[in-house]
Amino acid sequence: MQQGAMAAARPMLLDRLEEQPGDSLIALIALAAADPRPEKIDVGVGVYRDAAGNTPILKSVKIAEQILVETQDTKSYIGSQGDVRFVELIKSIVFGEAAAGDDRIVGLQTPGGCGALRLGAELVAKANPLARIFAGEPTWPNHAPLIASAGVEMVSYPYYAKDSREICFDRMMDALGEAETGDLVLLHGCCHNPTGADLDMDQWRAVAELIAARGLIPFVDLAYQGFGDGLEADAGGARLVFEAAEQAILAQSCDKNFSCYRERTGSLFVKASSARGAEIAFGNLLLLARTMWSMPPDHGAAVARIILDDPELNALWRAEVETMGARIRSLRARLAAIDPRFAYIEGQKGMFSMLPLSPAQVLELRNEKGIYMAGSGRFNVVGLSDENVDRFAAAVLEKMDG
Repeated sequence: MQQGAMAAARPMLLDRLEEQPGDSLIALIALAAADPRPEKIDVGVGVYRDAAGNTPILKSVKIAEQILVETQDTKSYIGSQGDVRFVELIKSIVFGEAAAGDDRIVGLQTPGGCGALRLGAELVAKANPLARIFAGEPTWPNHAPLIASAGVEMVSYPYYAKDSREICFDRMMDALGEAETGDLVLLHGCCHNPTGADLDMDQWRAVAELIAARGLIPFVDLAYQGFGDGLEADAGGARLVFEAAEQAILAQSCDKNFSCYRERTGSLFVKASSARGAEIAFGNLLLLARTMWSMPPDHGAAVARIILDDPELNALWRAEVETMGARIRSLRARLAAIDPRFAYIEGQKGMFSMLPLSPAQVLELRNEKGIYMAGSGRFNVVGLSDENVDRFAAAVLEKMDG
């Protein structure tokens, strides 16, 4: 066979690719944006909205950006670790002032929480290619592809029962009791996505005790700190398991509490058994980060650093976070007061809760009412404006009534 004929018989490189399903939540954003109905309600995308339905830039962020414009004198590279001072300041927000100097905990800046999760998974895979991560069901849909793409095996455990709208705590603990020494446990630090159902502090203590007793490694996803019960309270569970565990990992995001979604600002923290072990882990993180994104985007981290380093801006930011959290809690209370079947929503935390709707009912709400939410029934509580809460509730109740 001639060389040209042989080449023609072989598929070209890109012809070997298989068609992939699109991300359903990203597709939902596009569908909602394209809907011309002025009365449409988008509670699918996970962004904070104010009473008028807007996602404003925080005042503290605007001021810090102006300072950055006036004082930044270079756009040169900053290194794979990112903004070192930003990481130091975020470490105190996450772990508290007392743990800020713990040399067993190292961290670096990442492109958002997603970058932190993936970098953490890559570190796990490099340390132990046979590692397993136990993940609650349900969990954020992007957890599985982010972590499994690094080659880490994921093992599911029951977390939440949609029908009874309760955490399956006993079943969760039984499942984690089967985990082996060195296995990891993926935990939502606060404001569980997609359910809004958070562990209480007694449950966190029980998890921390189990982690310590069985030699497990917590992998905490802290994406909504401040949107539940406040910055300090929302970090309580993560601090408990980090203190209990010999080794631990935490992925942190500034997207929500700095309202800087598109800036992709996050960090990854790793606790090792010793300061020397932390140094080795940090070196591996730098090497992995270099091969993945080389260095993270600077703008969001620089803005957050300016805010946290300035007492007045820090106080303003904390007040703005409290305002956002208070709005979420007030919307939850308002929904709960509309109908007893929504009562569970008030007791949950953060941006999301799950409605007892089938995928078919969710699609009907989209087609008939212009209401956009995930097929699972997950909806963004603070995606509602003051004007459309009652209309949303009425439409959902109509579907629930059949």
